[in-house]
Amino acid sequence: MKLSVLVPVYNEEQTLEEVVRRVRAFPSAKEIILVDDGSKDRSREILARLREQNVAGEDPGNEIKVFFQPFNQGKGAALKTALSHATGDIIIIQDADLEYDPRDYPKLIEPIETGLADVVYGTRFAGGGAHRVLFFWHSMGNRMLTLLSNMLTNLNLSDMEVGYKVFRAEVLRGIELKSKRFGFEPEITIKLAKKRCRFYEVPISYHGRTYEEGKKITWRDGVAALYYMIRFRFTD
Repeated sequence: MKLSVLVPVYNEEQTLEEVVRRVRAFPSAKEIILVDDGSKDRSREILARLREQNVAGEDPGNEIKVFFQPFNQGKGAALKTALSHATGDIIIIQDADLEYDPRDYPKLIEPIETGLADVVYGTRFAGGGAHRVLFFWHSMGNRMLTLLSNMLTNLNLSDMEVGYKVFRAEVLRGIELKSKRFGFEPEITIKLAKKRCRFYEVPISYHGRTYEEGKKITWRDGVAALYYMIRFRFTD
């Protein structure tokens, strides 16, 4: 199966090249679709260089596609752009900040490859590899949002807000994404639950960052997630 790895990028000059290197190292035919969301650091310069390199010629199992948003719109908007260019059988969302490690790909895609799942979420809260210990209230907020999401979808996820989400490409057809920022997480969860997709979870490692190190999600995104859950459960 061909993989489409979607990488939204915003001000990630410190980790961007290492993320691409790790994704390329995964031994499977794939396309890596990088969408810069109006970065103000050297991310756009790095992406332009990656695009110019003959990556497919150097490593035929990998194809890099790079797109530039005209201005910062948010993770959801960047993913919508990336999805419009994806041609793989399996879609993987890969954040560019190295909080999530591409070495977890084998266990993330296995339930789809074996025909068990339509959707696989990583989970930071049910076993898994090494986890950096950070932000009690942030983790409590994640758990509360996951609880509400489960109540609205009748799923029993342990980590709805996790960045590692994997999909059979077919189940995403016909889904129109409307959330431009981090509302993508509850929106896609609720819309796929409405389609009665088969959800699986697998434990992953997690290397969280502090806000000084570049973490971007805030309490405002948590409030927005509440709004999007109600909106997409009962409308749209």
